[in-house]
Amino acid sequence: MRNVERYPVEGPNALWQVYRTVSRFKAVRNFIFIQLARYCPILPIKNMIYRRVLGMKVGQHTAFALMVMVDVFFPERIEVGDNTIIGYNTTILTHEYLIREYRLGDVKIGANVMIGANTTILPGVTIGDHAVVAAGSVVYKDVPAHAFVGGNPMREIGNGSSSADHN
Repeated sequence: MRNVERYPVEGPNALWQVYRTVSRFKAVRNFIFIQLARYCPILPIKNMIYRRVLGMKVGQHTAFALMVMVDVFFPERIEVGDNTIIGYNTTILTHEYLIREYRLGDVKIGANVMIGANTTILPGVTIGDHAVVAAGSVVYKDVPAHAFVGGNPMREIGNGSSSADHN
């Protein structure tokens, strides 16, 4: 379903053990820069923060709308292709801390992709080139190139190439 690495934990739930997997300094630094990027209206500055400070791979002319929340612990595991739009208040996660384990997975979003507002993208997901994800969707599995998907649970709605390529 998703390409994630699983790490079992003993003792209290995995979230109580988060600083065994990521340093406090990295978490605080990332949080500060992510908050700056979330509110920044200037796309080149926002992309510079994502690339240079957070280590994300962000393509040319990619646009992150206001309030996009990228993973605070492992943003370097996010890759976004050229000319892609990530809609308002979308969340991109590369980690899951559960009761008895935590999971990590890369998120790869292709080129010329449109992600609607308020979407949640879970760890280990790949979204193919020219795909369209409807607003409010939960992307819990891979999305093929040119697909049009949406909903919770996410399902294929149709072929997205005609609407994404002509607008």
